[in-house]
Amino acid sequence: MDDLTFYRNSPAADLIDADKLAAMVSSRLCHDLVSPLGAIGNGLELLQMSGEFPGIGKSPELQLIAESVEAARARIRWFRVAFGAAAEGQRLGPNELAALLGDMEKAGRLRIRLEAEGDLPRSEARMILLAAMCLDTAMPWGCSVLVCRGAVGWRLVATASRIKPDTALWSWLDAGPGERPEPAPSEVHFPLLAGFAAKAQRKLHWELDETGGEISF
Repeated sequence: MDDLTFYRNSPAADLIDADKLAAMVSSRLCHDLVSPLGAIGNGLELLQMSGEFPGIGKSPELQLIAESVEAARARIRWFRVAFGAAAEGQRLGPNELAALLGDMEKAGRLRIRLEAEGDLPRSEARMILLAAMCLDTAMPWGCSVLVCRGAVGWRLVATASRIKPDTALWSWLDAGPGERPEPAPSEVHFPLLAGFAAKAQRKLHWELDETGGEISF
């Protein structure tokens, strides 16, 4: 009997929902990775200021390391919200959401513009980030995304010169039962977005065409 089978058959397995447990694990991983990356970043700054290595701060090697560290830190910040646990009642301000969307820009091919005022539940911020990841998957050559909040909810509208549609994968965002393809690890944001929307009783709407796509909830 493997460890997973033992856990499923254990009385303790009923104490924590599997989705919640996965989110807690994601939060823990992101939390533990932030500290060493921060330490590496601080070490790079000390090297750049050190007089013992003149000109090292402008070397292409050190600049490449610094850019890679910052990209990794940015990715972890938005992974922590997109995949991590969201406590009930926890909220984010518009500047925090804008910073997270900015982190997504640094790590990928998206160009994102936010048009929204006021704070929002962290659970909504999580859905926004996951929806942006879905649009990024459909437009791997780059796209511009408008994130806005209207009277009936959130809209993410993307425009691109070309897209890579996969309606079977996007069927994860449809309500109701049906056969859906098992996503690759790089596509896990589709079933996650669907699951979080269902738990929050928020209906997802989506569409794709030759010039872009839209997700709203």
